[in-house]
Amino acid sequence: MAAQKTVVLVGATGTIGRAVAAELVGSGHKAICIVRPGSPFKLGGARIAEADVTDAASLNAVFAGARADAVISCLASRTGAPDDVWAIDHRANSAVLDAAKRAGVPMMVLLSAICVQKPLLAFQEAKLSFEAELQASGLRYAIVRPTAFFKSLSGQIGRLRAGKPFLLFGDGALTACKPISDGDLARFIVGCLDEGAQMNAILPIGGPGPALTPREQGEALFAALGLEPKFKHVPVALLDGIIAALSVAGKLAPGLAKKAELARIGRYYATESMLVWDEARGRYDPDQTPEFGTDTLAEFYGQLARGDVQLDRREHAVF
Repeated sequence: MAAQKTVVLVGATGTIGRAVAAELVGSGHKAICIVRPGSPFKLGGARIAEADVTDAASLNAVFAGARADAVISCLASRTGAPDDVWAIDHRANSAVLDAAKRAGVPMMVLLSAICVQKPLLAFQEAKLSFEAELQASGLRYAIVRPTAFFKSLSGQIGRLRAGKPFLLFGDGALTACKPISDGDLARFIVGCLDEGAQMNAILPIGGPGPALTPREQGEALFAALGLEPKFKHVPVALLDGIIAALSVAGKLAPGLAKKAELARIGRYYATESMLVWDEARGRYDPDQTPEFGTDTLAEFYGQLARGDVQLDRREHAVF
């Protein structure tokens, strides 16, 4: 376990941010959670500081009095729309980095995403741009790139309970991932404070294997619900048609342009694996994708089926 540190956490009210905040407190660190003004977020054992992450003066005021050893950023756009991702994934993170440097904070841990390996979307470019900025900042850093989250792979549970089939793109084996739970990811992120081999590194990370295809995910969800598996195959070309139509319409209506970007995000996740990309071989490699933790997707599906956990996907919605 890392020595006790004072840590400023931004993005504490998001799904992963909440788990990181709880892990910081549970691990004995002093957590200072930055939240929006008026946020109802509370956590026993943590200090809550209100600030606007897009406002330098607001951030500087928090950092100046924190005397922090590290900052952890779990900031992420809620929508994936280009304006939003550049405002949050890039500019807000840049503002946090500047405030940390002004205050003499020596270290930053960044929650990024494994999909930036093959950037085709605005949010990926925004994340990569800030990753580069952090690497050049002079601070010690750890850039964490997780695979798929449990909640992002659980959106079809309502369909299945209603007797509908599990939707698969193509044959259901176009992609694969090693899903990681909120708790396991939070433990990994907080573990980066230990400043060992994980320092000044980009860290792809998944949960315990093996890698699962969407069809295998569907089979696990049917099993958790005690239902006979039933699948419906959706051609990827359908997504291409939707994207093309929205892109044309978006030239006249900005709202439709945003929807076109969301459709592109959906297509990306339907056709690209959330695993380490082997550039030399031109393929995703589950064996090169590190594993961490003990929580499995099948166990999470069981908890959902029993009502032990509630599904609030927020920014992790796919369907």
